[in-house]
Amino acid sequence: MNHVKLKELLDAVAAGTLSVDGAAERLRGLPFEDLGFAKIDHHRHLRKGYPETIFCAGKTPDQVVRIVGRMRAHGSNVFGTRCSAEVIEAVLAAHPDAVHHDSARAFTIITEAPELLDGYIAVVCAGTSDIPVAEEAVVTCEVLGNRVERIYDVGVAGIHRVLEQREKLEGANVLIVCAGMEGALPTVVTGLVGKPVIGVPTSIGYGTSFGGIAALLGMLNSCATGLTVVNIDNGFGAAAAAAAINRLANGK
Repeated sequence: MNHVKLKELLDAVAAGTLSVDGAAERLRGLPFEDLGFAKIDHHRHLRKGYPETIFCAGKTPDQVVRIVGRMRAHGSNVFGTRCSAEVIEAVLAAHPDAVHHDSARAFTIITEAPELLDGYIAVVCAGTSDIPVAEEAVVTCEVLGNRVERIYDVGVAGIHRVLEQREKLEGANVLIVCAGMEGALPTVVTGLVGKPVIGVPTSIGYGTSFGGIAALLGMLNSCATGLTVVNIDNGFGAAAAAAAINRLANGK
């Protein structure tokens, strides 16, 4: 429940359209609501500017559906990540207005669209195999009120491909760059632009990539100044950080 919804609740009590007992029932969810298997942080929006995200991996479809229902009851937008096919099926059955973002393995239910910030975040990926991680970042950025420019399949195996995108890269307020294999692309991009760059190592590659560890270590050891790195396949975390940076660029 954000501050606008809380004011509406208090106004309803003052106007006599909502009883004190009814208001007390709704306020039970503040600051969090205990479902037994999960504690939903209904105050997240007040602290962070956006509601809690549901990390669906490891949760049963029924658990996810119950969390979605309680968040919606509090007037919250809903965003679920790392969703299995079973979770998506259950959510869509219970909430037909949910939007499934297939490539991102995510779903959204937007009750109140966020105000779009000026400028854009560039989400860049080295190869087509990195797109699921990049799309998780894209959807997260958009849910948080950011415009996104996708720049895909521009890996260093054909360096001319990323150089051709230099104008779009330089125009971004912040960039998210996803790469597997040896993870070289974020270093190249950081060397080309003067904006914050967040590198996302992906678990794409052959045996000695060790599930993204080679890309992670390559990015952490980058000689390019200004590159920040998140964990393997963490498109969501990169997007949350990029969104915070973009809000600062907008004076928010």
